[in-house]
Amino acid sequence: MTRTAAVSRETAETTIDLTLDVDGDGDAAVDTGVGFFDHMLEAFAKHGLFDLTVDCDGDLHVDDHHTVEDVAIVLGEAFGEALGDKRGIRRFADRTVPLDEAVASVVVDVSGRPHFEFDGGFSQASIGEFTSDMARHFALSLAMNAGLTLHVSVEGENAHHEVEALFKALARTMDDATRLDERRSDTPSTKGDL
Repeated sequence: MTRTAAVSRETAETTIDLTLDVDGDGDAAVDTGVGFFDHMLEAFAKHGLFDLTVDCDGDLHVDDHHTVEDVAIVLGEAFGEALGDKRGIRRFADRTVPLDEAVASVVVDVSGRPHFEFDGGFSQASIGEFTSDMARHFALSLAMNAGLTLHVSVEGENAHHEVEALFKALARTMDDATRLDERRSDTPSTKGDL
């Protein structure tokens, strides 16, 4: 089974081409125009063992909001497409990841029912050209478009570390939840559908 997707999105604010291989090696080729966001997407791919390409031309003369949000939307759609009927996946996962003084926890249910909860905050307003709170908004937009129930918490003293811990925890959790369980051939739901 090949679990891949290629999704494009074009609006007045962004033009995005994205490819995802859920069962990859962690290879990434990312260009969003926001250096720290590129770094976070590369970390997401590396730590989730997802192969990911992202080419985004966004309205960065306004700010980073549309770029980050729309990439998350497209990535969520790509996960949805790549996972299909979700047959054989583990579905639930949770991870807590530290980065120096910071720690982030992510709990996911690949449920098909989008829901998002967030606890915590970021110690500085921005990291280079990346608005720190866009990390929360990225996770929210991913959850809504991939059909995830997602609970995230972050704490620390340095926004760079807090955001990076969040992306790494999200990557490890998504890797765990989307892995195939060799004991399961059906969709992991008593309803028979996710």
